[in-house]
Amino acid sequence: MGANPREIHNRSKTKLQISLITENDSTEANLISINPRDHVLVLCDQEEPLPLTDCFTASRLACCKKIGEGVYGEVFMTQPNPTSLEGATVMKIMPIEGNIDVNGEPQKKFHEILSEIVISLELSNLREADNEKNWCENFVHVLKCWCVQGSYHQDLLCLWDEFHEKKESDNDRPDIFLEDQLYIVLEFGHGGGDLESFVFNNARDALAIFLQIAYSLAVAEQELEFEHRDLHWGNVLVAQTKETSINFKLNGECYTLQTNGVKATVIDFTLSRMKLPHCVVFNNLAEDPSLFAGEGDYQFEIYRQMMKANKNEWEAFTPYTNVLWLHYILEKMTSDCYFKNVKSKVHKSNYEQLIKFKQQMLNYDSAMDFVLKREQYM
Repeated sequence: MGANPREIHNRSKTKLQISLITENDSTEANLISINPRDHVLVLCDQEEPLPLTDCFTASRLACCKKIGEGVYGEVFMTQPNPTSLEGATVMKIMPIEGNIDVNGEPQKKFHEILSEIVISLELSNLREADNEKNWCENFVHVLKCWCVQGSYHQDLLCLWDEFHEKKESDNDRPDIFLEDQLYIVLEFGHGGGDLESFVFNNARDALAIFLQIAYSLAVAEQELEFEHRDLHWGNVLVAQTKETSINFKLNGECYTLQTNGVKATVIDFTLSRMKLPHCVVFNNLAEDPSLFAGEGDYQFEIYRQMMKANKNEWEAFTPYTNVLWLHYILEKMTSDCYFKNVKSKVHKSNYEQLIKFKQQMLNYDSAMDFVLKREQYM
């Protein structure tokens, strides 16, 4: 039996790292190479760690529940309106710098968690209005990040226990943490449910999601030399939207896609790679050969194909890895996704388009190559 494909990266032995690419004595380069603790605090807009209760306040806990987990820590959701996801947020809490192992792994240090914060913020900032050349809003929105300290208080432990009773957690119960424990908390906008469990009306909706993912990857390639490197269908969220269209800006050109009532959000950059002015942020997957040994799902073949494409050099920019994941998404959409109205003409015509894209996708060099050629021939 193959391993659970969605959990592979959560137990990966590799860690995001930052490689300086210039000897420029800039503030950014100095912070990255010399003082990761202070750099993390700057990104959190703090001078010192705050109490954990400043983050998980009584009002948040009143509308909070645990919704997920990984070897990194726990994921909670706050939902002020119980009948709507409007205003809901997702909070990812990760213990750092402690001496005890958590969930079978050593805790990350400030210099390791810095990479994840940087990459999440850079992708989130692609939605900023002052981006003149490259813009998109389909990467998960980082609302805030905290560096906090303290033990899990009883109300938070109760939320953990409720999740454990329903789904049987694989993680250590977080009552192991003492008052001096440090954490990084990332708060995200709620992006919906994952692609794996989403039920589409028809293939037109799935095509809208695929195109949003492809255009977003193209924007990030151009702006940040970005590769996701783990875009399985658990890392694509889908939500209903009232917006009829969604805009992208790629190398100064504006493009518009119809949403058909659904919006994609790309999450989880644990294995990702990007280039910033003074450094490359990447995860050296060569350090974890087990990642390439999985069987039983096309996801595992994608890891091996990535290694073939970049010759196991993970610091280098190889945008073809994004093409491989787009092909994976198309494979899932045409084989495993759920549709309500499979007999309609709309479904059949758009399903044929998904099949056509799947047949052609591996011929492109990058997500940007796909987008530009599609726009050229529309």
